[in-house]
Amino acid sequence: MNKIDYKKELKHLYAASAKQPALVDVPTLRYLRIDGAGDPNTASAYREAVESLFSLAYTIKFAIKKGEAAIDYAVMPLEGLWWMDDMTQFSVARKDEWQWTLMIMQPPLVTEPLVESCRAGLARKKALPALAKVEFAGFEEGKAAQILHIGPFSEEGPTIAKLHRFIEAQGLKLAGKHHEIYLNDIRRAAPDKWKTIIRQPAQ
Repeated sequence: MNKIDYKKELKHLYAASAKQPALVDVPTLRYLRIDGAGDPNTASAYREAVESLFSLAYTIKFAIKKGEAAIDYAVMPLEGLWWMDDMTQFSVARKDEWQWTLMIMQPPLVTEPLVESCRAGLARKKALPALAKVEFAGFEEGKAAQILHIGPFSEEGPTIAKLHRFIEAQGLKLAGKHHEIYLNDIRRAAPDKWKTIIRQPAQ
């Protein structure tokens, strides 16, 4: 059986330095994704979205592993796009007004028919309120800067400021949505060990 580590194949996108931001070009990748709104700490929509995304991603993984392709791979990390209609008001004090898109990148061999077949099978086995909301779609960020943040989400401020200063120093402007890639399972790791790639599109 072939095993593929997509985080290694896409190392420039799924590994980052905690010391120095870097520019990357992000091609069109395909994701399972759900749009939503509300405080991620309290909104049931957020919890339901995470559960549905991972349940479907693992169902797809096992279907590919058992299918003709016989390829095994690790499910990719959860990612989030975060914004408000008025980004000048974006603040951790106003999480209930946040909008978000949660995503899990899918390997090239994942197809729309496979996603729908896995969705139907999963729906028969498990009641997942957000499963019908999961989309399978491409997303292209283009030029972006990224840096690794180590520690709780509540302490991201200085890291984000450093990333924004780096972008400005390159003669670029912020563009697109604040993007985070969660490399840990935060249910198991201590907050001071959490590793989050913070990415900001720029132009």
